[in-house]
Amino acid sequence: MKQNFTVRQGALDGVEVFLSVAHHRSFRRAAVELGVSPSAISQAIRVLETRIGAALFMRTTRSVGLTEAGERFFSRAKPAFEELVAASEVARGLGQRPAGLLRLSVPRSVVPILLDSLIASFCQAYPEVEVEIAANEKLIDLAAEGFDAGIRMGQFIAPDMVAVRLTPPFRFVTVGSPDYLARRGRPKRPEDLGQHACLRMRRSNGALALWSFNDNDRAIEVAVSGPLIANDFPSMLGAAIEGMGLAQVPEPIAAAPMKAGKLIQVLESFAPMAPGMFLYYPSRRNIMPKLRAFIDHVKARSNANNKAQVRTTAKRSKPRKRS
Repeated sequence: MKQNFTVRQGALDGVEVFLSVAHHRSFRRAAVELGVSPSAISQAIRVLETRIGAALFMRTTRSVGLTEAGERFFSRAKPAFEELVAASEVARGLGQRPAGLLRLSVPRSVVPILLDSLIASFCQAYPEVEVEIAANEKLIDLAAEGFDAGIRMGQFIAPDMVAVRLTPPFRFVTVGSPDYLARRGRPKRPEDLGQHACLRMRRSNGALALWSFNDNDRAIEVAVSGPLIANDFPSMLGAAIEGMGLAQVPEPIAAAPMKAGKLIQVLESFAPMAPGMFLYYPSRRNIMPKLRAFIDHVKARSNANNKAQVRTTAKRSKPRKRS
C-alpha cells in the first residue's frame, strides 16, 4: 500500500479566518488582524465553505453578513475555538515554567525514609507544582501509566531509562527480633536458613524473591521458606519486629528498628551490597519544566548532603589538641 506523505486538511483549517471575518464583518479588517492579504482571506473562506458544503457569508460591495449556516457555525465554532486557544495557553505555560501535576511511582518503603523531607522542600520551592505519589512495589511502564518519573533500586531500572542517584549504595541486611533469635538461635551461614522461618517477598512479576548473599566476593542466592509472603519491605519488617521470623531488607529501612533494639542483624559478613535508590524517567528530550525542576532539586539536595557528610567526617577525623 502506497504511503501518503501529505497531511490531510483538518476540520479546524480556516476556522480562525472565519471567526475573524465574522467578528469584523470585513475581509479586509480580518486580513489586517491576521497579517495576511485580503485575497488569502478570501481563498481560505472559499476552501472552508467547500469543505463544509454550505455558504457561510453573504457578500455585497458594501457589506459582509452571515448566512443561516454561517450563524449556526459561528455560534458553535467561537466557544470551541476559544477553548482550544485557552488549552494552548495552559500547555504553553506548563512548557515554560514548573507548574502542574508531577506524578511519581515509588516503593512504599521509600516514602518515610527518603521522600518526606525532599517533597516538602520541593513543594515549598515550587508552589505551582502539585506532587502525586503512587506508593506501590509494582514495576510499571511510566509513559503508559501517565507518570513523569519513578523511584526504584538501581538493579530494577531498565537500561533505556535515565537514572539520577538518590542514595549511596547500601547493604541488604538479614534481621530478626531478640525474641525470635532467643527461641530459634542465630544462623551462622546462609545455608543455616533452612532451619529458620524466613519472611519472603513476592515480586511484581509473581515470582518469590530469593535471598542474596556475598560469600567471599561470590554472589549466592538461597531459596527460603516461612510463614509470611509480602509484596513490600515495610510489611516484612513489621512481621520481623513481631517475631514471626527473619527478614532480608534494605539497611536504611531497618536502621531505626535496629538502633532501638527491636531488631538484631545476623549473617553480617554475608550482607550483599545494592546499587542504591535512583530517580528514573524515560528520556532526556522534551522534559517538562516541572520534572526538570524536581531533578535539579534532587541533585542539589544530594550535593548538599554529600558536602555535609564530608564536613562531618573531617571533623571526626581531626586530631584533638592536647591540653
